[in-house]
Amino acid sequence: MYKQEPFKEKQFISFSIERAKSEESDPKFCFEKMEGSVFTPCLEGLKHVKSEHGEMLSKPFLDVCKTILPVLDKFGPAMTLVKADIGGNISRLEKNYLSDPNKYKYLYTFVQGEIESKTAKGSSSCTNGLLWLTRAMDFLVELFRNLVAHQDWSMSQACGDSYQKTLKKWHGWIASSSFTMALKLAPDRKKFIDVISGSGDIYTDMASFCSEFGPLLQYNHKFLASVRMDDMKAS
Repeated sequence: MYKQEPFKEKQFISFSIERAKSEESDPKFCFEKMEGSVFTPCLEGLKHVKSEHGEMLSKPFLDVCKTILPVLDKFGPAMTLVKADIGGNISRLEKNYLSDPNKYKYLYTFVQGEIESKTAKGSSSCTNGLLWLTRAMDFLVELFRNLVAHQDWSMSQACGDSYQKTLKKWHGWIASSSFTMALKLAPDRKKFIDVISGSGDIYTDMASFCSEFGPLLQYNHKFLASVRMDDMKAS
């Protein structure tokens, strides 16, 4: 979740604008060509997210989410909030997983244990972490769908539409304002696509990622809804 005080929000926006200007001309912001595309590790990881019995596995799911972080780096400051939120929720869930890998082998055991102990609705709960991690991934999947389906759209347009369809309804005014301002720093679409393409077919990989990861996110939502934990909003 995103909790930004108005003063801090202005600081973040000012810092991000200056950073965006400097990165645009910084050679360090130019990434070397890679084998395949940035989605290649994601697509490989998705093969292992479910057990042979169809259960969601904790570590493989979190590992796939981790592989998205390098993609977000290539958005620059526009995805600072998203990356921080995703990284924080991955760390929260991973910390609990590592405390007892056998106990938390399956993703939903985090939630089931907290429901039994009546701690699931706490702001620092794993249930809350899984919910917001899933929502952030919803946003990214919708964004990549937009980039595939609307190749005439600017990056800002694709980001804005995705936000409206996914995260916006769960955000309060401050979070929504901060997020909207950050997305205005979205990079030039052509430059972004060139950077993430590598030697792969980027639009094919992007579409495959959406078609394979999207249903897993819906599976998370279905489970969370079944235990009445899918409608929590940002405080």
